[in-house]
Amino acid sequence: MNTLWYFDGTNLFNVLCPHKFKRFKTSNIDHFHFYKKKDYIYFEEDNANKVFLIDKGKVKIGYYTEDGEEVVKAILTRGEIFGEKAILGVETRNEFAQSIDSKTSVCPVPVSTMHELMRDNQTFSLKIYKFLGLRIRKLERRLQLLLYKDTRTRLVEFLGELCEEYGYDCEKTGNKVIKHPYTQRDIACLIGTSRPTLNTLMNELKEQEFIKFDRKEIRFLRELV
Repeated sequence: MNTLWYFDGTNLFNVLCPHKFKRFKTSNIDHFHFYKKKDYIYFEEDNANKVFLIDKGKVKIGYYTEDGEEVVKAILTRGEIFGEKAILGVETRNEFAQSIDSKTSVCPVPVSTMHELMRDNQTFSLKIYKFLGLRIRKLERRLQLLLYKDTRTRLVEFLGELCEEYGYDCEKTGNKVIKHPYTQRDIACLIGTSRPTLNTLMNELKEQEFIKFDRKEIRFLRELV
């Protein structure tokens, strides 16, 4: 169901996690790092010299405006990569990464190791660049929604994204079903609204018989408009 571990048949974690390879086991590459809820993995302006893979938990990516307002760009879960701009030569972070789970573990991969892996395997290198392009387009789309769309539209668009990433067809009813890793607080952050407003909108969609939902599942009863 969750395709984030794979793209074009490549298992990202097995390929990228350095201590799975004999030639990296004896090097000075870090193993897993562990974080509690609200711990920062890196801050804005930190050196961008590593890429991170999430083994467990959830990580929030965002930045602060000049007025001190927090803008959440993404909430990432097991199997996803963050800090990937370092691969493209960005030397300083322009965002923060924060654990939002009580037990988050990540595998840090030095940029030099990433470049070595990419040099050794052209096919893998092309897949990484494809992944980076998809990630950038997704973030641009989300920021456009935050800037130009009303809250209901942002929610509907986000549910559509969830459907693409986590959705499947129920064999019994034919309904599209989403089993996802996000809390209501996570979703509210991602669409730039408050949790009470999100709850109101979700209940409105439920009353209008567009969806049914519980803590970890959303079921589409008919197409959202």
